[in-house]
Amino acid sequence: MGEAGMIDLRGQTALVTGARRGLGQAIAVALARAGARVAINDIADGAHEAQAVAEQIRGDGGEALVVVADITDPAQVQAMVEAVLAQAGGLDILINNAGITRDTLLVRMSDDDWRRVIDINLGGAFLCTRAVARHMLKHGGAIVNVSSVVGVMGNAGQANYAASKAGLIGLTKSCARELGPRGVRVNAIAPGFIESAMTQALPPEARARWLSQIPLGRAGTAQEVAAVTVFLASPAAAYVTGQVLCIDGGMVTG
Repeated sequence: MGEAGMIDLRGQTALVTGARRGLGQAIAVALARAGARVAINDIADGAHEAQAVAEQIRGDGGEALVVVADITDPAQVQAMVEAVLAQAGGLDILINNAGITRDTLLVRMSDDDWRRVIDINLGGAFLCTRAVARHMLKHGGAIVNVSSVVGVMGNAGQANYAASKAGLIGLTKSCARELGPRGVRVNAIAPGFIESAMTQALPPEARARWLSQIPLGRAGTAQEVAAVTVFLASPAAAYVTGQVLCIDGGMVTG
């Protein structure tokens, strides 16, 4: 295939967490169109949707498999990585995309709201990175963590989410230093205001407030985020590691 511009990922296998819909789905499809074999992860409740994404990729001429796992469970993460290695024969790319939000003001945030967001968004990325690192340290590889501009600049009502996404940036930079000498690159993307079911449901005044902060004057698309992710995962970014790339239309300039 190799259709994503000049990027050719034929012969490589990518694992994308939380890939049944949204950004994860767009990234999985883009990786497949660049030629990668894609392992689509989600929890059991999302298995049907994950299978639909796999069928979409196969219908487009690509290769895909589904690996069901709760990424907050170390045993399930390990089993997932072993399943990908057994079925695909290798694992070259990890996209830590899975994440949730439980937005509320700090004084109203429950202990469970805090822990669950941190456990999935940050803890899950740690567990998946640790599991694939054992293989990648021998063979090389690329890891892309899906952070957010909220992790860079903060946002009222999202203390848990912002903390998890800022933590991903720290994880990215530390792993880049630790794994780089063995040929493993680790980068992060920080999407801004991206069109989705959630953003489309915002009240008009809230949407206008967000758009007013964007120099390009519009929301981004999942496909635009996916294109940057594919670049960072590919040999085209062979000398890029430890970086956080904001995909935000200029919202964050500092």
